[in-house]
Amino acid sequence: MAEAAKGKQPLQGAALVALTAGVALATFMEVLDISIVNVSVYTIAGNLGVSRTEGTMAISAYSMASAVMQPLTGWLARRFGEVRVFSASVLLFIICSALCGLSTTMPMLIVFRLLQGAVSGPMVPLSQTLLLNNYPPARRPIALSLWAMTVVVAPVFGPILGGWITDNYHWSWIFFINIPVGLFALLVTYVLLKDRESKTAKVPVDVIGLFLLAVGIGCLQFMLDNGNDYDWFSSKMILSLGLIALVCLTFLIAWELMHEHPVVNLGLFRSRNFAVGVFCLSLGMFAFFGGTVVLPTWVQEVMGYTATWAGFTVAPIGIPAIILSPLVGAFQGKFDLRVLNTTGFAIFAACSFWMAGFDNDASYWHLAAPRLVMGLGIALFFVPVNQIILAGLPDNEVASASGLANFFRTIASSVATAVSTTLYTHRGIYHHAVLAEHTEAGAPATVAYLDRMQQMGLGSGSSYAALNRVVDMQASTLAVNDVFWCFGLIFAVAMIAIWFARPPFASGGPGH
Repeated sequence: MAEAAKGKQPLQGAALVALTAGVALATFMEVLDISIVNVSVYTIAGNLGVSRTEGTMAISAYSMASAVMQPLTGWLARRFGEVRVFSASVLLFIICSALCGLSTTMPMLIVFRLLQGAVSGPMVPLSQTLLLNNYPPARRPIALSLWAMTVVVAPVFGPILGGWITDNYHWSWIFFINIPVGLFALLVTYVLLKDRESKTAKVPVDVIGLFLLAVGIGCLQFMLDNGNDYDWFSSKMILSLGLIALVCLTFLIAWELMHEHPVVNLGLFRSRNFAVGVFCLSLGMFAFFGGTVVLPTWVQEVMGYTATWAGFTVAPIGIPAIILSPLVGAFQGKFDLRVLNTTGFAIFAACSFWMAGFDNDASYWHLAAPRLVMGLGIALFFVPVNQIILAGLPDNEVASASGLANFFRTIASSVATAVSTTLYTHRGIYHHAVLAEHTEAGAPATVAYLDRMQQMGLGSGSSYAALNRVVDMQASTLAVNDVFWCFGLIFAVAMIAIWFARPPFASGGPGH
């Protein structure tokens, strides 16, 4: 059992239920805030009198600060204690959320989102650690499954909730709703865990490592969030950010491996299961999150869906995940976790290839069905892979391991957003060019289509515009099919990679 619980029995009954609810809601709140602003950017930018590009800075600021702070979780927990850091993080998150909702200018909102992201960094990793430390050892897999469920489901429901609030209330309420949720999580954590603080030590501050981490990850995250808008490396700004990130992160790795008290414990990668688990987690989150990003874009551009209905298209994935995650957590000890992960990745791959066959006439249920089936794979992927990541690690390294694993999860999601939107755009341009070659003037199909448009009363210019729109829509559909084919292949690679992990997979076991 962890240092926090030495001399203390694991929580039982109502106390355990209350802790689970409080910590899960804090996790849900933090992860939700990554995606809830996305669909509200247009409204926020218009309300504050700025362009959409300036509005996206509110997203970038949060992601950037959160990504920088996540790897620091282990150091902060060792220095100040896991319960104190988590409680302080939740309290400051509540305050920053209120300040975001009260912002009257875009610079104010960006600054407060930056602070909100910074204080949120330790929340998700430490929520996992606190659950594991205070659950009975035999029920820790269930704790992991409940935690995993909130982390994966929150980004799916974020756009729906954000769109609904923005459409029916003022956009500031996407921040104000954090206040009651955060207060409940803070109260539960303080009351139940105030006497269960983890052991602390005055660890020296690795100033150089902290600087390299902040600059490197900050530049990388900003580059990923804005690269597509600036046409990537054709922009001097994006190129400069990429070079700075490369240099800083390269030096960071070398420095941390040699430093006696590293701010980021890269030595965790010496554990075979941690390295394999983080690699498969990153692959899975890359392909999963990329599909969650590109599908709503396509249905709005081609199918004419509203932002809210685009959210409903991806939402069915959460239904099986909510039902199955606790069951997988309860019974995964009876199976080889690699088999469960392989099954989850196989479901993801099959559904990705299924979605690669979408056409412009697809109904809502045709679009939602593969997402519903894909939800079966979430529990079989995310729950066991987190158990594999922590297998064999001593309890005093769980916070560091969770922070580093969540950092790679966050970066994988950011890279997925950048890559999927760029690939979707470029493949759309390619398919448009190929399709346009078959619509040259005088071609029988082109003449027949234009004649049909003119018989419907459209002039020559309007007929050509209608034809171009058809080509655009078809090109976008072919592009989204290409993207899902790529994601299906990535899931297939993960099916193989997970078998490099080695049992036993119990927490605190050898597993190296």
